[in-house]
Amino acid sequence: MYLLDTNVISELRKQNKTNSVQRHFMQNAVEQSAHLYISVVTLGELRRGVELIRHRGDRPQADRLEAWLQTILDDYADHILDFTTTEAQVWGHLRVPHPQNALDKQLAATALVCGLTLVTRNISDFAATGVLLINLFETVNQ
Repeated sequence: MYLLDTNVISELRKQNKTNSVQRHFMQNAVEQSAHLYISVVTLGELRRGVELIRHRGDRPQADRLEAWLQTILDDYADHILDFTTTEAQVWGHLRVPHPQNALDKQLAATALVCGLTLVTRNISDFAATGVLLINLFETVNQ
């Protein structure tokens, strides 16, 4: 069971140009009926990206990203994990003595609470959290 980081979800948007290791991982996950989850934190990050582009005035790109985000919401509807009081307690613990990367620490807390392996390209952002990691961009399991 895996929690997909925002950068992994964003990479999927590239479709045929998606990183080959990630494409292979995702194909295997689907073939093996692996449970793939995303966090509400990732949804917030993706929403922010859409709104930044809309704010810049690039309406056509914002509309394309809006449609893509809706597809993500539809595809993962039953696999979106909330950030609850339990995750909040773990998150607070993870931020001391290393307060950096607050959103990544929320993902780490969610993965720890739910017993998931976090799939990311930002291994260093999750250092010392204790979360199990897979870096599809370096094919390193930690």
